[in-house]
Amino acid sequence: MPADPNAAPIFDSQKETQPAVEGQKGGSTQPQQPGQPAGQPVTQPAQPVQQPTEKVPPPKDDKAAQVTIQPEKIAPVTEEKGTRLERAPDFDIRRRPRPEGADIVKNYGDRTIIQFNNQIIVESNDRPRITRDAQDVYYEDLPRGRTRETIVRDNGNQIITIRNRNGDIIRRSRITPDGREYVLSYVDERYYEDISEWRDPGDELPPIYIDIPRREYILESEYVQSPDDYYVFLERPPVEKVKRLYSIDEVKRSARVRDIARRIDLDTLNFEFGSATIPESEVEKLQGVADAMQKLLAKNPAETFLIEGHTDAVGSDVANLALSDRRAEAVANALSSVFDVPPENLSTQGYGERYLKVKTQKPERENRRVAIRRITPLVAPVASAK
Repeated sequence: MPADPNAAPIFDSQKETQPAVEGQKGGSTQPQQPGQPAGQPVTQPAQPVQQPTEKVPPPKDDKAAQVTIQPEKIAPVTEEKGTRLERAPDFDIRRRPRPEGADIVKNYGDRTIIQFNNQIIVESNDRPRITRDAQDVYYEDLPRGRTRETIVRDNGNQIITIRNRNGDIIRRSRITPDGREYVLSYVDERYYEDISEWRDPGDELPPIYIDIPRREYILESEYVQSPDDYYVFLERPPVEKVKRLYSIDEVKRSARVRDIARRIDLDTLNFEFGSATIPESEVEKLQGVADAMQKLLAKNPAETFLIEGHTDAVGSDVANLALSDRRAEAVANALSSVFDVPPENLSTQGYGERYLKVKTQKPERENRRVAIRRITPLVAPVASAK
């Protein structure tokens, strides 16, 4: 039976489960307890979190959502002097520095499963997708172990990305031929400099408690009546105020932070069991959401969309993480190659079977899905659109 559209939404952070290591089932449904080995089932209940006393209506627009954010003046992404590298840095996830507490669990081809303390995530290299058909790509070393990547496109646009010493994106901008800079993502580096290990930024937030019906938080493509529905939905602001700007990697890794952004479930896009390939007959189902993205980008070229990949619960947890990540990448590639959505405006992440839409351990088409969120208000100041 379809979910009641008037029911309260169930947020990912409320059904969070962590995969067990080495592909075994039985991940935790509670946060890891101090002193407990990561990846082992939780045997003691977590401390109860105090619920808010009243529901708060969502902000009216992106500006209202960022009302408490006052970022310092953002310097041009090219202002800092760098040292040109003779060749591209080694971007192999398996060899680059990682935060304390981060260990490799398994490698699946070009995907790497990493354990961050009590969280298992999949990482992949998005550079081939971002740099495809580039006229030129070059790299510079910056102070404090950071790297600046510059992609020059045939139309004269430059896509400039700064990564910290762990490879996380802390800044991405597009500079147009007339010299105008659009900030696609920006995070205050102090949030990274002050910590030596990964922490979920969602731990700093109270449990989400929003007074809206499910249909205003999740748009299911199965019930879309007009292609314009995608645009109207994607344009809607976050469901609560944003406490600070997050890096794209923080958003990817934190269910609680992602919950702030509304979600489109592309449940009409069919993936065969165990496959990340989009059949040619299915690509046209992306037309509506692609048109909505292009319309939003015409108003604000700095929009950023997160494409999430999901699987059903059949198979090992870590294999499903890799599969779901390839599904998200397949959708991003289709949106760029077929519908001309700029690849730098798309980020991808796989979540495997962690957030099942239909709670079952059996094969289930609805769980083999891709979801899309507009995360711009979480990762970039609203002023960057001006």
